[in-house]
Amino acid sequence: MDDDGNERMSLRINATAPDFTADTTEGQISFHDWVGDSYALLFSHPKDFTPVCTTELGTMAGLSDEFAKRNCKIIGISVDPVEDHNRWKADIESHSGHSVDYPMIGDPELNVAKLYDMLPEDAGDSSDGRTPADNQTVRSVFLVGPDKKIKLSLTYPMTTGRNFDELIRTLDSVQLTAKHKVATPANWSQGDDVIITGAVSDEEATERFGDFERPLPYIRVTPQPE
Repeated sequence: MDDDGNERMSLRINATAPDFTADTTEGQISFHDWVGDSYALLFSHPKDFTPVCTTELGTMAGLSDEFAKRNCKIIGISVDPVEDHNRWKADIESHSGHSVDYPMIGDPELNVAKLYDMLPEDAGDSSDGRTPADNQTVRSVFLVGPDKKIKLSLTYPMTTGRNFDELIRTLDSVQLTAKHKVATPANWSQGDDVIITGAVSDEEATERFGDFERPLPYIRVTPQPE
């Protein structure tokens, strides 16, 4: 429940990602309008000028072309003001060698962090005086589709840097399985065999994919579709 007694939106997979308007380092955005017809990766940080997050933002800046090739926009968020983000960007580039060319949301009133259930409702309404430990639950990733539905959510501890290669792998899987009636097995990567979903009959599977293997009665394996 929120402060007005209304039921809060669930953030489960396939739930609609909450919309919001916020200031960013690239100007004010309305989130759903900003996503548009693209995928979007929203990744959050507990506070500016923190070591693990500095490495993450720099790594993401270096991978921005990979996400762009996949029609996926990138947006970061921290519960600090945009002015702090703009100063932080210089440190990020100095450390990583990559310029942050994606927007970073300022959330000094903690509105977005609460909306996405990254901080509790009783966390207050200001980032002033808050330490990284106070904000340690703001370590989440949300992959949002063009339909504005949540496709992936992950939350990391403060001391564990995110694996952005894994996020690209997951994005590849989400986009592949949205287009074809397949699923990706454990440790799948681009070009590996895939699994035909149970919703497809053997006859349809042959029409769609040609030959397939059946290592178990309920597993049908086929090469990745083009």
